[in-house]
Amino acid sequence: MKRTIDAVIIDLDGTMVDTMGDFVVAINLMLGDLPLPETRLPLDAARVSQMVGKGSEHLVKSVLNHVQVNMQTAQPAIDLEAHYDFAFDRYQAHYAAVNGQHSVVYPGVLEGLRGLHGTGLPLVCLTNKPVAFARALLALKGLDGFFGTVFGGDSFERKKPDPLPLLKTCALLGTTPARTLMIGDSSNDAQAARAAGCPVLLVTYGYNHGEPVQTVDADGLIDSLAHMRWPQ
Repeated sequence: MKRTIDAVIIDLDGTMVDTMGDFVVAINLMLGDLPLPETRLPLDAARVSQMVGKGSEHLVKSVLNHVQVNMQTAQPAIDLEAHYDFAFDRYQAHYAAVNGQHSVVYPGVLEGLRGLHGTGLPLVCLTNKPVAFARALLALKGLDGFFGTVFGGDSFERKKPDPLPLLKTCALLGTTPARTLMIGDSSNDAQAARAAGCPVLLVTYGYNHGEPVQTVDADGLIDSLAHMRWPQ
């Protein structure tokens, strides 16, 4: 059978590794560094899962906006936007300290990556997470050996769902988008792939901003990378 795929691009958070615990811990430590009332409630995984996926900057801004809105009725107004730079620096510091400590590789990922490796297809990790954090996490979880290249949210001028990261990755691989498969967990991945002209599969167990992934326009859904029939 003629091969229809020349390379595979795969997302990290929510696709290969469940990193929600790392996000929650780092965000709440960041909030603890801000001049907020001691009576505030920590953010839980359900709330944070609605905010992750579009990069660290978007996550911190979303958290500050959420806190601001929920403080308006009970507390004196605090201009949290003015604290963004400080908050972002503290988040980065806390995340670097906890990266990988509260996360786990999803079932079937290791088996799936081994299957893909056996096909000889180039495999690239493309995430909106800062590339230094992504590389450290892959190494900590024993997944780094599967990837010839890792790109993060700070590797290109724009992040997913913009198609630019996928287009530049294809250009660097020397593959055409139509023959480069994207695997992710959210509308970010699907929208970027559609705009770039890449086929896209989504896992059913990821984050997708807290929304059902079944409603996202994709070429297919998979419950486990281990159960996927890799292109030959």
